[in-house]
Parts: sequence; structure tokens; C-alpha cells
Amino acid sequence: MKQILKIAVPKGYLLESTIKLLNKAGYDVSCFSKDSRQLFLQSETNGIKYIITRPMDVPVYVESGACDLGFAGKDVLLETESNVFELMDTKDGYCRIIIAVKNGCQENVKNRYEHFGTIKVATKYPNITRKYFEKKGMQVEIIKLYGSVELAPLLGIADEILDITATGKTLTENNLVEMENVAKSTTRLIANEVSYRIKNEIIEKFINNLKKAVN
Repeated sequence: MKQILKIAVPKGYLLESTIKLLNKAGYDVSCFSKDSRQLFLQSETNGIKYIITRPMDVPVYVESGACDLGFAGKDVLLETESNVFELMDTKDGYCRIIIAVKNGCQENVKNRYEHFGTIKVATKYPNITRKYFEKKGMQVEIIKLYGSVELAPLLGIADEILDITATGKTLTENNLVEMENVAKSTTRLIANEVSYRIKNEIIEKFINNLKKAVN
């Protein structure tokens, strides 16, 4: 019986680059339609089933075994701390995890910490935030947001934000300036541990095809 690979593909800004990479690697991507709202896409030619999901859910699906492989940003892997195999760096989806503050408030934030011993940080990445500031020996109050993190300093609900940026354009548009660089992020191919053992041959073939496309 022919083995089927189930691959989790993230929605959003990583979707287009992932489709391009699959196409370059020789895989049929005709099942990806801009107008389609389907979450399960089957490629009859390659024996692959694609599951379209939120970026943060990709490692969850892979770790649980619902998917054999997945494409996930390093930022997501750092945040979720999922127990998966990280197989390769696709070099796509480059961005940086940064700390930013409202322009002109850099010294105010520093003084606030020195006087009150804590600062407020708004973020979509509470785990990354907590670990980063723990390493610095700083106490922070983490405010979890699900979108428009840039608004937090402007509305006075946070002193800083921890978020991702690719070009810095959004920061500039919202009168924010970068204070610190936390980490770099690119899209990684990840695998379920059991799937990697059971479907090793077809997974290795898939990896090699992607590597040729990347190189």
C-alpha cells in the first residue's frame, strides 16, 4: 500500500513561499487555489495530503501525529516548545524577533524599570518573552495579545513589545523603534518522531528534493 504523507502548511505570510518551494522541488501544487477555502488538500500525483492551518498550530498537529511533516517558523517552534524533529532550514520566511518601544520613550522605559523594578511587555509570544527577560534577570509583566501588538505602547498598556519584524516598516509606521534583537527566524521543516521512523524512506526523499530546491 502506498504511503501518504500528511503535511501541515501554515496560513498567512508563509503560505506563498511554502507553495513556491514545493513547486520548485517538483511537487504538484495545483491543489492550492487562491479561491479555495478547503483545509484538506490532496495531491493525487505525489501522494501528499496538505493540511492548511494557523502557524501556531503546525507544531501541535505534527507532535500529535495528525501530520507527519510541517512547515513552521522558528519563532513558532521557540514559542510552542513542541517535541518534534527539526529536519531542515528552508531559508524562507526570514524575520527577526525584536524588542521595540515607542519612539522617544527609550530612557523613560529604562527609568521605569530602575524605579519600579518591572516593566510591561505586550506580545504574541509569552514563552519567548518570559525566557528572554529571565536570562537578563529582569522582572516583566507579560500582556498576551493576539494581534496589533504595535498598538500597546501607543495606548499606554505596555512599555515595550516583543514581536517579529521582517523589514521594520510596521514599526516605523506606528512610531516604534527597535531596542534589542532577540532571535532570527526562518521556516523550518519539522517531523513527527514516530512518522520519521515509520516513513523514513519517503520523508528522506522529500527532504532531499527540498534541499535541491533550496540550494
